[in-house]
Amino acid sequence: MIATFVALGLLQAASTQSPAPAAPPPAAPCGSEGQRAFDFWVGEWVVYPNGSDKPVARSTIERLYSGCAIRENWNPFQGGSGGSLNSFDPATGRWHQTWVGSASGRVEFEGGKAGAQMVLTGYWAGVGGPEKDGLVRMIYTPNDDGSVRQFGEVSYDHGLKWEASFDFIYRPHKELLK
Repeated sequence: MIATFVALGLLQAASTQSPAPAAPPPAAPCGSEGQRAFDFWVGEWVVYPNGSDKPVARSTIERLYSGCAIRENWNPFQGGSGGSLNSFDPATGRWHQTWVGSASGRVEFEGGKAGAQMVLTGYWAGVGGPEKDGLVRMIYTPNDDGSVRQFGEVSYDHGLKWEASFDFIYRPHKELLK
């Protein structure tokens, strides 16, 4: 009987106390400023050569794996498709991109934020044709109109001289914005 009164007293005391405050949710594992630096490229895009209104590709760029990676799916209207997987290394503060296309091989790029731009550079075997390897630098720039410019340069002398390789404007895919 005493045990029953003690139990009732404990239940009554417990019901009058406020529950312990909930612990704050854990921070997103990849939510730092450095890890969000390439978010301006995420979206559904129609891709145009800079200065042209004739599209050359569709590109889907999405955040994956709790925001820890960005994947591009490049689908040109002519030629081979490909894609990249991009991730930020908080230990070095650098972004890494692995590009794999419909031709054999892959390209590893590395770089990071430079002002508002993202700059990635990598050695690309055969980029200029058979046995013409080059260093490729890609500069991604968010534009005020919501588009993104991807400007590519290549150097065949380890960075002494650079020449334009490609110049694309990624425009939001309008049907998906409605």
